[in-house]
This record gives sequence, structure tokens and C-alpha cells, in this order.
Amino acid sequence: MGFPKNFLWGGATAANQYEGAYNIDGKGLTVQDVTPKGGFGPITEEPTPDNLKLEGIDFYHHYKDDIKLFAEMGFKVYRTSIAWARIFPNGDETVPNEAGLQFYDDLFDELHKYDIEPLVTLSHYETPLHLAKEYDGWTNRELIGFFENYARTVFTRYKDKVKYWLTFNEVNSVLHAPFMSGGILTPPEELSQQDLYQAIHHELVASASVTKIGHEINPNFQIGCMIISMPAYPMTPNPKDVLASRHFENQNYLFSDIHARGKYPNYIKRFFKENDIEIKFAEGDEKLLAENTVDFISFSYYMSTTATSEPDKYETSSGNILGGVPNPYLEASEWGWQVDPIGLRLVLNDFYDRYQLPLFIVENGLGAKDQLVEGPDGELTVEDDYRIKYLNDHLIQVGEAIEDGVEIMGYTSWGCIDLVSASTAEMSKRYGYIYVDRNDDGTGTFKRYKKKSFYWYKEVIESNGENLQS
Repeated sequence: MGFPKNFLWGGATAANQYEGAYNIDGKGLTVQDVTPKGGFGPITEEPTPDNLKLEGIDFYHHYKDDIKLFAEMGFKVYRTSIAWARIFPNGDETVPNEAGLQFYDDLFDELHKYDIEPLVTLSHYETPLHLAKEYDGWTNRELIGFFENYARTVFTRYKDKVKYWLTFNEVNSVLHAPFMSGGILTPPEELSQQDLYQAIHHELVASASVTKIGHEINPNFQIGCMIISMPAYPMTPNPKDVLASRHFENQNYLFSDIHARGKYPNYIKRFFKENDIEIKFAEGDEKLLAENTVDFISFSYYMSTTATSEPDKYETSSGNILGGVPNPYLEASEWGWQVDPIGLRLVLNDFYDRYQLPLFIVENGLGAKDQLVEGPDGELTVEDDYRIKYLNDHLIQVGEAIEDGVEIMGYTSWGCIDLVSASTAEMSKRYGYIYVDRNDDGTGTFKRYKKKSFYWYKEVIESNGENLQS
């Protein structure tokens, strides 16, 4: 078993969870600034002091030191996002904020100093708040034009600095978190399926449109979609449970199908018919989707779930936005996310068999409560063997998928430096190789400490995966 020589090892973050500096250098407010309890929590009128995302881990002022640590681990690629509201504070302006553009210029220059390729998400759960309040987010078709203007601006500015781009982070999450994912201010209980799927159509058209724009600006751009992947096993061999698992997975496949194949699949057309949903296509939408499919499929993978035709018989579990019924054969993390390394191999094979496109694992990791302790050299560290085991076991399955013949571009583990959780807005749910001294109550020095996993991942990259333990 071996990883390709050009395999892109690295880590992933998002601007809204770690940048901080929420009101500095002309940045506007985003949906994240008014959800202090996380993406599913209450929405406040204005930012409140208990919102840890406002300061994040202050990457805005620490990025040089942090990138130096990423380089020490040997990163080949680093996934981050551009905060739309740092470039266009309200989202609908025509003239960008130069200070915001300059920040990302400096960030990308710092990455290139260490030969680290940026992998940039255009929209990672941080729709400008003005677009939510004035337009109800992606329910309004006008957002397509605003997003095109934003994408054209950053594509042009960074055309020689960024090669790899993602359009929308976990685009299928809008089904379950319409405000966090789609900037839709209408409360979920009042949001009709018609309006939700019309909003999804607007996002998919916008994704195809900026893919076209990007390829026109630089034909060498590699532009991908980003999907939550979560395989759903039938709870029993009952064919009704098998069908339930297929229906669950089709909710997610809808988004990758349209991104990769350029058209709405038949199963969603039946769903629309049975639920009186009629998607309004503007002139040119069908052609735009068909002619501007993605160059690769990227996805997050944290857990699998199970599906049943009789959900009332079982308890439900939490999990990366989608949740589900617990699998009795799997253990779970402190937050109830079931650990299933083999599920990652299944996802990789399923995506590749379905699309024959390169795949990129851009999120995978274990959120856990870490404790600083004194290490062998007297320095403070975290003995996070539980994280090493989780990542090792998942990377073993990535290697198995490569042996299966799957084309995999790279792997960026989630939260390579501790950041604020998107789902819960906690600091105590830590994913990183680097511990950041900040607490759930907002206290802390922001000092960085290398965890045991820092040195482990460094060896993984140095050996190109040869040191993984099966």
C-alpha cells in the first residue's frame, strides 16, 4: 500500500472559526457573528460578547507564526476560506475592500514562502449578514450576481497565487442548517420546501457560473465542489431499510450529481413531483449547469449513520449536521459522532465509481476535550493518542481506497489548529495538532502548543504514509 508521490498532505480551517478580527480593516458582519451558540443556535440582532467566533484564535494577527508551524509539519497544501464580508462587507457592493484583499495576498504569499499550496473555499458558512437580512439569503436569485462579482474579484486578484478552489462548503448542509449554510433568515419551521429547493437551485447555478468564470480567468484553475459525505447503512436487511438508506444518501448525492454531471437526477424529479415542488429555471440555467461541471469532488467525512423505515423504534444521534440512528457496531466520540474508518473507504469508492473524477478529502478529524500536560522535555503538550488512532485508522482506509484504484488528490484534516466549533461554538471541542490557549468562557492567552499528534502527523507526511500502523 502506498500513497502517490504527489499526494497533497495538509490541514483545513475556515475563516469564520479562527480568523477573528470580525470588525477590523473594513470587514462586514456575517451570519456567524450573530449565532453565538453555533450554527443551530439562536440568532441575535447584533454580535454579543459570548460569541467566541468574533475573536476565533486571532489567526488574523498570528498567521505568520501558525503557517510556520504548518510548514514544520511538512504541509503540502493548506485549506482555508476567504471571508466574503472581508472583501465585500455587505456582499452586494460593486467596489471591494482593499484591506481585505491585501490580507489574503499576504496570507497566500506566506504560504508560498514555505511551498504550501492554498486550497481556498469561496463560501464557508459565512454569508454576509446584510444579504441574509435584506435578501433572505439564497432564496433570492439576486445573490447569484453578488457571488459572481465576489468570485470574479478574488479569482482575478489571486489568479497566480491560488490554483485549487472550492465553491460552497458542505453545500448539502443547507437542507439542515439554512441560516448557517445559506444565509436564509426565514425560520426553518416557516421555510417551505419550494423556497428551500429554489434556494438550492440558486446556489448550484452560482457554483456553475463561478466555475465558468474561474476557468476563463485562469484555465489552470482546479475548481471543485464540497459535500458532506455520510454513508447510511440499512439498520436491518429489511428491503424497506435498504430503501431508506438509499433515500438518505440521495439527499447528499443530489448535490454532487448536479456538480459533476450537470443535470438534476431522476430521483429528485420524482421527489419534486410528489411534493409539489417546481424549480424555476431562468433562461440559460440548464446550459450553464451542463457545461460547467467541476474538476474534482471534495468532501468532509467524520462518521457514518444508519437508516431505517421505522425511525420511531430507535434513538437518534447527533453527527456532522445530518445526524441519524446510531450503529450498534460502532463507538462514538464525546459528541456522539460515530467512528467508522471503513466508511471512508466506502465513500471514496462510491464517489469514484459514480463520477470517475479525482477526489479530495478536505475535512476529517476527531473533536475531543484535550488537556495540557507537561511533556518529556518540560514543554506543555497534549497526549492525544486518541486523535492519532482516529486519524491513523482513517488514513489506513484512504490507502486501501488508493489500492482499490481510486484517484485521490490529497487529505486535509479538519481543524489542524484548534478553532471554534461550527456546530456548538465551543473551543473545548478541539481537532488540532496545535493547542490554542483559549477557553469556552473566552479566557486564555492565545498561546500555541504542539500536541503529540503534531509530531505524529509530521512523520506521516515525511514518510508519505509509510509509518501508518494497520
